Amino acid sequence: MNWLLARQRGWRIVLRIEDLDGPRIKRGADSQAIEDLRWLGIDWDEGPLYQSTRFDRYRAAIDLLTEKKLAYPCVCSRREVESAASAPHAEDGASIYPGTCREKFESIGDARRAGGREPAIRLAVPDETIEFDDEFAGRRRFDAARQLGDFVIAKADGTPAYQLAVVVDDSAMSVTHVVRGDDLLDSTPRQILLYRALGMADRIPRYTHLPLVIGEDGRRLAKRHGDTRLSHYRQLGVPPSRALELLARWCWMPTSNAMTASDLVPRFQLDAVPKDPIVFTAADDAFLRGGIAR
Repeated sequence: MNWLLARQRGWRIVLRIEDLDGPRIKRGADSQAIEDLRWLGIDWDEGPLYQSTRFDRYRAAIDLLTEKKLAYPCVCSRREVESAASAPHAEDGASIYPGTCREKFESIGDARRAGGREPAIRLAVPDETIEFDDEFAGRRRFDAARQLGDFVIAKADGTPAYQLAVVVDDSAMSVTHVVRGDDLLDSTPRQILLYRALGMADRIPRYTHLPLVIGEDGRRLAKRHGDTRLSHYRQLGVPPSRALELLARWCWMPTSNAMTASDLVPRFQLDAVPKDPIVFTAADDAFLRGGIAR
């Protein structure tokens, strides 16, 4: 959908590999994703760019925020945050940081000495309402202090957090539109706060959050539903036109046999996409497999 919107509207597409989450990064996952995109007929105008090569930019942003006292060191463990009697919880049940370490330490060194370990860095979230218009999900409002809390922008091992890294990169790459899954809707107010704190409020992009693909049990599509990766169907011999036809059906687009990604560009209409999560069913799996040459 991101690609279709970009090609309809003349946007430049940046392919960025977000590879900061060290232990969870699988060797070869980047090349597999790139091969899958090319197999579908999806191209891009810049990249691939790897976040793991851009640490100096993230470090500079973190240092700026700590110097301006807009971010602070935190020595609380995850267990301590979750067990805090006064800690509120977000709608998804995740604990919201109660601000235990805010204004507690004069410097990162003080926090390190007091806690006996390297501190994480958290953004000091203001007590205000963040509002934005999402092109698909509509008007959204978040009570920053109560729904978000002071969130981590750098982990204790020095790794920049997702929220900070994407803001730094989107700004540096002149990204004007972000199209992604609606599981990241509550990341948007966090990123808006970071744009403002970094003095880049004029660079906040427009956001479009689309429904996720889920399993028939209502949970996010994952290994528990079997192997539903594009690479799996490629290895079985499913042609890309079959996968594109299924994607087109999910988006309520007119379909035809042997279509290409480019064929879908004039047919795609964002307002026709269902608002509810898209369910990958056993019938969908059978449809894909039905395209295998016998």
